Amino acid sequence: MSYTEVPGAQVPIRMWADPATVEGVAMQQLRNVATLPWIKGLAVMPDVHFGKGATVGSVIAMQGAVCPAAVGVDIGCGMSAVKTSLTADDLPADLSRLRSRIEQAIPVGRGMHDDPVDPRRMHGFRAAGWDDFWGRFDEVAEAVRFRQERAAKQMGSLGSGNHFIEFCLDETGSVWLMLHSGSRNIGKELAEHHIEQARRLPHNQGLVDRDLAVFVADTPQMAAYRNDLFWAQEYARHNRDVMMALFQDVVRAEFRKARPVFEPVISCHHNYVAEETYDGVELLVTRKGAIRAGSGDYGIIPGSMGTGSYIVRGLGNPASFNSASHGAGRKMSRNAARKRFSTRDLEEQTRGVECRKDSGVVDEIPGAYKPIEKVMEQQRDLVEVVAKLKQVVCVKG
Repeated sequence: MSYTEVPGAQVPIRMWADPATVEGVAMQQLRNVATLPWIKGLAVMPDVHFGKGATVGSVIAMQGAVCPAAVGVDIGCGMSAVKTSLTADDLPADLSRLRSRIEQAIPVGRGMHDDPVDPRRMHGFRAAGWDDFWGRFDEVAEAVRFRQERAAKQMGSLGSGNHFIEFCLDETGSVWLMLHSGSRNIGKELAEHHIEQARRLPHNQGLVDRDLAVFVADTPQMAAYRNDLFWAQEYARHNRDVMMALFQDVVRAEFRKARPVFEPVISCHHNYVAEETYDGVELLVTRKGAIRAGSGDYGIIPGSMGTGSYIVRGLGNPASFNSASHGAGRKMSRNAARKRFSTRDLEEQTRGVECRKDSGVVDEIPGAYKPIEKVMEQQRDLVEVVAKLKQVVCVKG
């Protein structure tokens, strides 16, 4: 499906979603974004839905400016996945022990490690630059007074909401490990601090939505935000790397006889900013609920906890600023899902998946999300499918 172009004040809104099916509040957000004086392009992914300031599932390209609310409060949130040498034949009939071991190794929800994980002692983990990364912490955390001890203990932990860890099978029966998380509380604190700072700046006072406040180039505020932003994106990547290493250690122990081997990890942000050039113009491209899908780029597009996910390869479509969707996307709010669905519905919709089936995760029920197959169909010109995965174990935050 090629995109539909909807008129916008400064730039047209290129939509890989059917405009008629997008909720009214989300369409208004897109129109608001298109009014920003610095905007050079706006691409909308098929999983688009209402968010804070900017919609989830939008790609915003600006020149000399960046909007912190358009990145989101979970800076650097994204996915990691790795194919293993294990197959369905290696799996026991009861996967509850595997789920329990994963939950013991990787803190979920608001949990954190008792002591910081030292990745230099982890099997196969590449710790190059680790000391330099933490050496920049004091400068980053100065504005929010965040303790390094807490950030270090949260490194390698899942968080809550829609974050997850999954043990999956592809259509050939090969086992994949997959997880979804971001920059934990330090990323949230930094994002909220800079969003508030941006709102106070004089050039943002006439905007149609104060949540669209931006930092502009060659200012101290922009320099401070970029420093903290890129550090938080790095934290998120390290967080997923540490969790994946812990996950692999669990799998090695549980399947010792099979001696599992792991292919290179695929990793991608889907709430972040990148410096990219289009038509010779240097732009700051913000992907909020979208992945980079440049030609040959590998990405991960997950569905809900009872459906499945896709490993993809980007086709490099410049009309979307080399982007694709980040997942199925919600079709109803968490509150609406809790009111509509019961734990019995959750049990039915996650049948065959070893996972929580209690009231605490009803808001993550598959019925609260758009059909992943339709989302994939709408972006055939953005990515090609490498593998389709179906989870057999799902750990939720």
